[in-house]
Amino acid sequence: MSNTTINTIVFDLGGVLIDWSPRYLYDKVFNGDIEKSKWFLENICTPEWNVEQDAGKPLDLATSELIKKHPDQAEYIQMYYDRWQEMLGKPIKEIVHLLERFKFQEIYKLYALTNWSDETFPVALERFDFLNLFEGIVVSGQELTRKPFPKIYQILMDRYEVVPHQSVFIDDNLENVLGAKDMGFHAFQFKNPEKLFRDLKQLGIQF
Repeated sequence: MSNTTINTIVFDLGGVLIDWSPRYLYDKVFNGDIEKSKWFLENICTPEWNVEQDAGKPLDLATSELIKKHPDQAEYIQMYYDRWQEMLGKPIKEIVHLLERFKFQEIYKLYALTNWSDETFPVALERFDFLNLFEGIVVSGQELTRKPFPKIYQILMDRYEVVPHQSVFIDDNLENVLGAKDMGFHAFQFKNPEKLFRDLKQLGIQF
């Protein structure tokens, strides 16, 4: 079904354009002991803990507070941000190519809205040239809020004059997708490139 009113595409970064996982680090740190790595990331350096830093909490403070709670895990907690770069995988090439096609077409305005620490995001900017294709990037750590809270979507809307019902939002996290829908965006959860391509075509997006 064609929809000619869509004029903006908004991408999440980690998990959509950039492969990222703490497992890349801790599977090595624990010498391939997958269960130990999973336990550590589910019970010590949890996603809930990490996302606080995405919302602007200083990395040193977060690390020291967690070490006080789990002093027996201090060595491994310290590694989380000291060796954070080792969690970065490769670009997800099919979606990078999609972004490049959108840029070449000059049909849609392109933005990124990412939950990412302001202290580590410069590493991504330096490593991944395709981030320069966006007309603007809203980084949660710079804004001191994060997805799926309404404020960060509103920041994107106000700063770049993004109209939600004329925009498509793509994120691998379902909560963030639902947060975008609540703000009026067309929004898709990214699971794999093939499904995303089907979703976009059904909305009438050209690529």
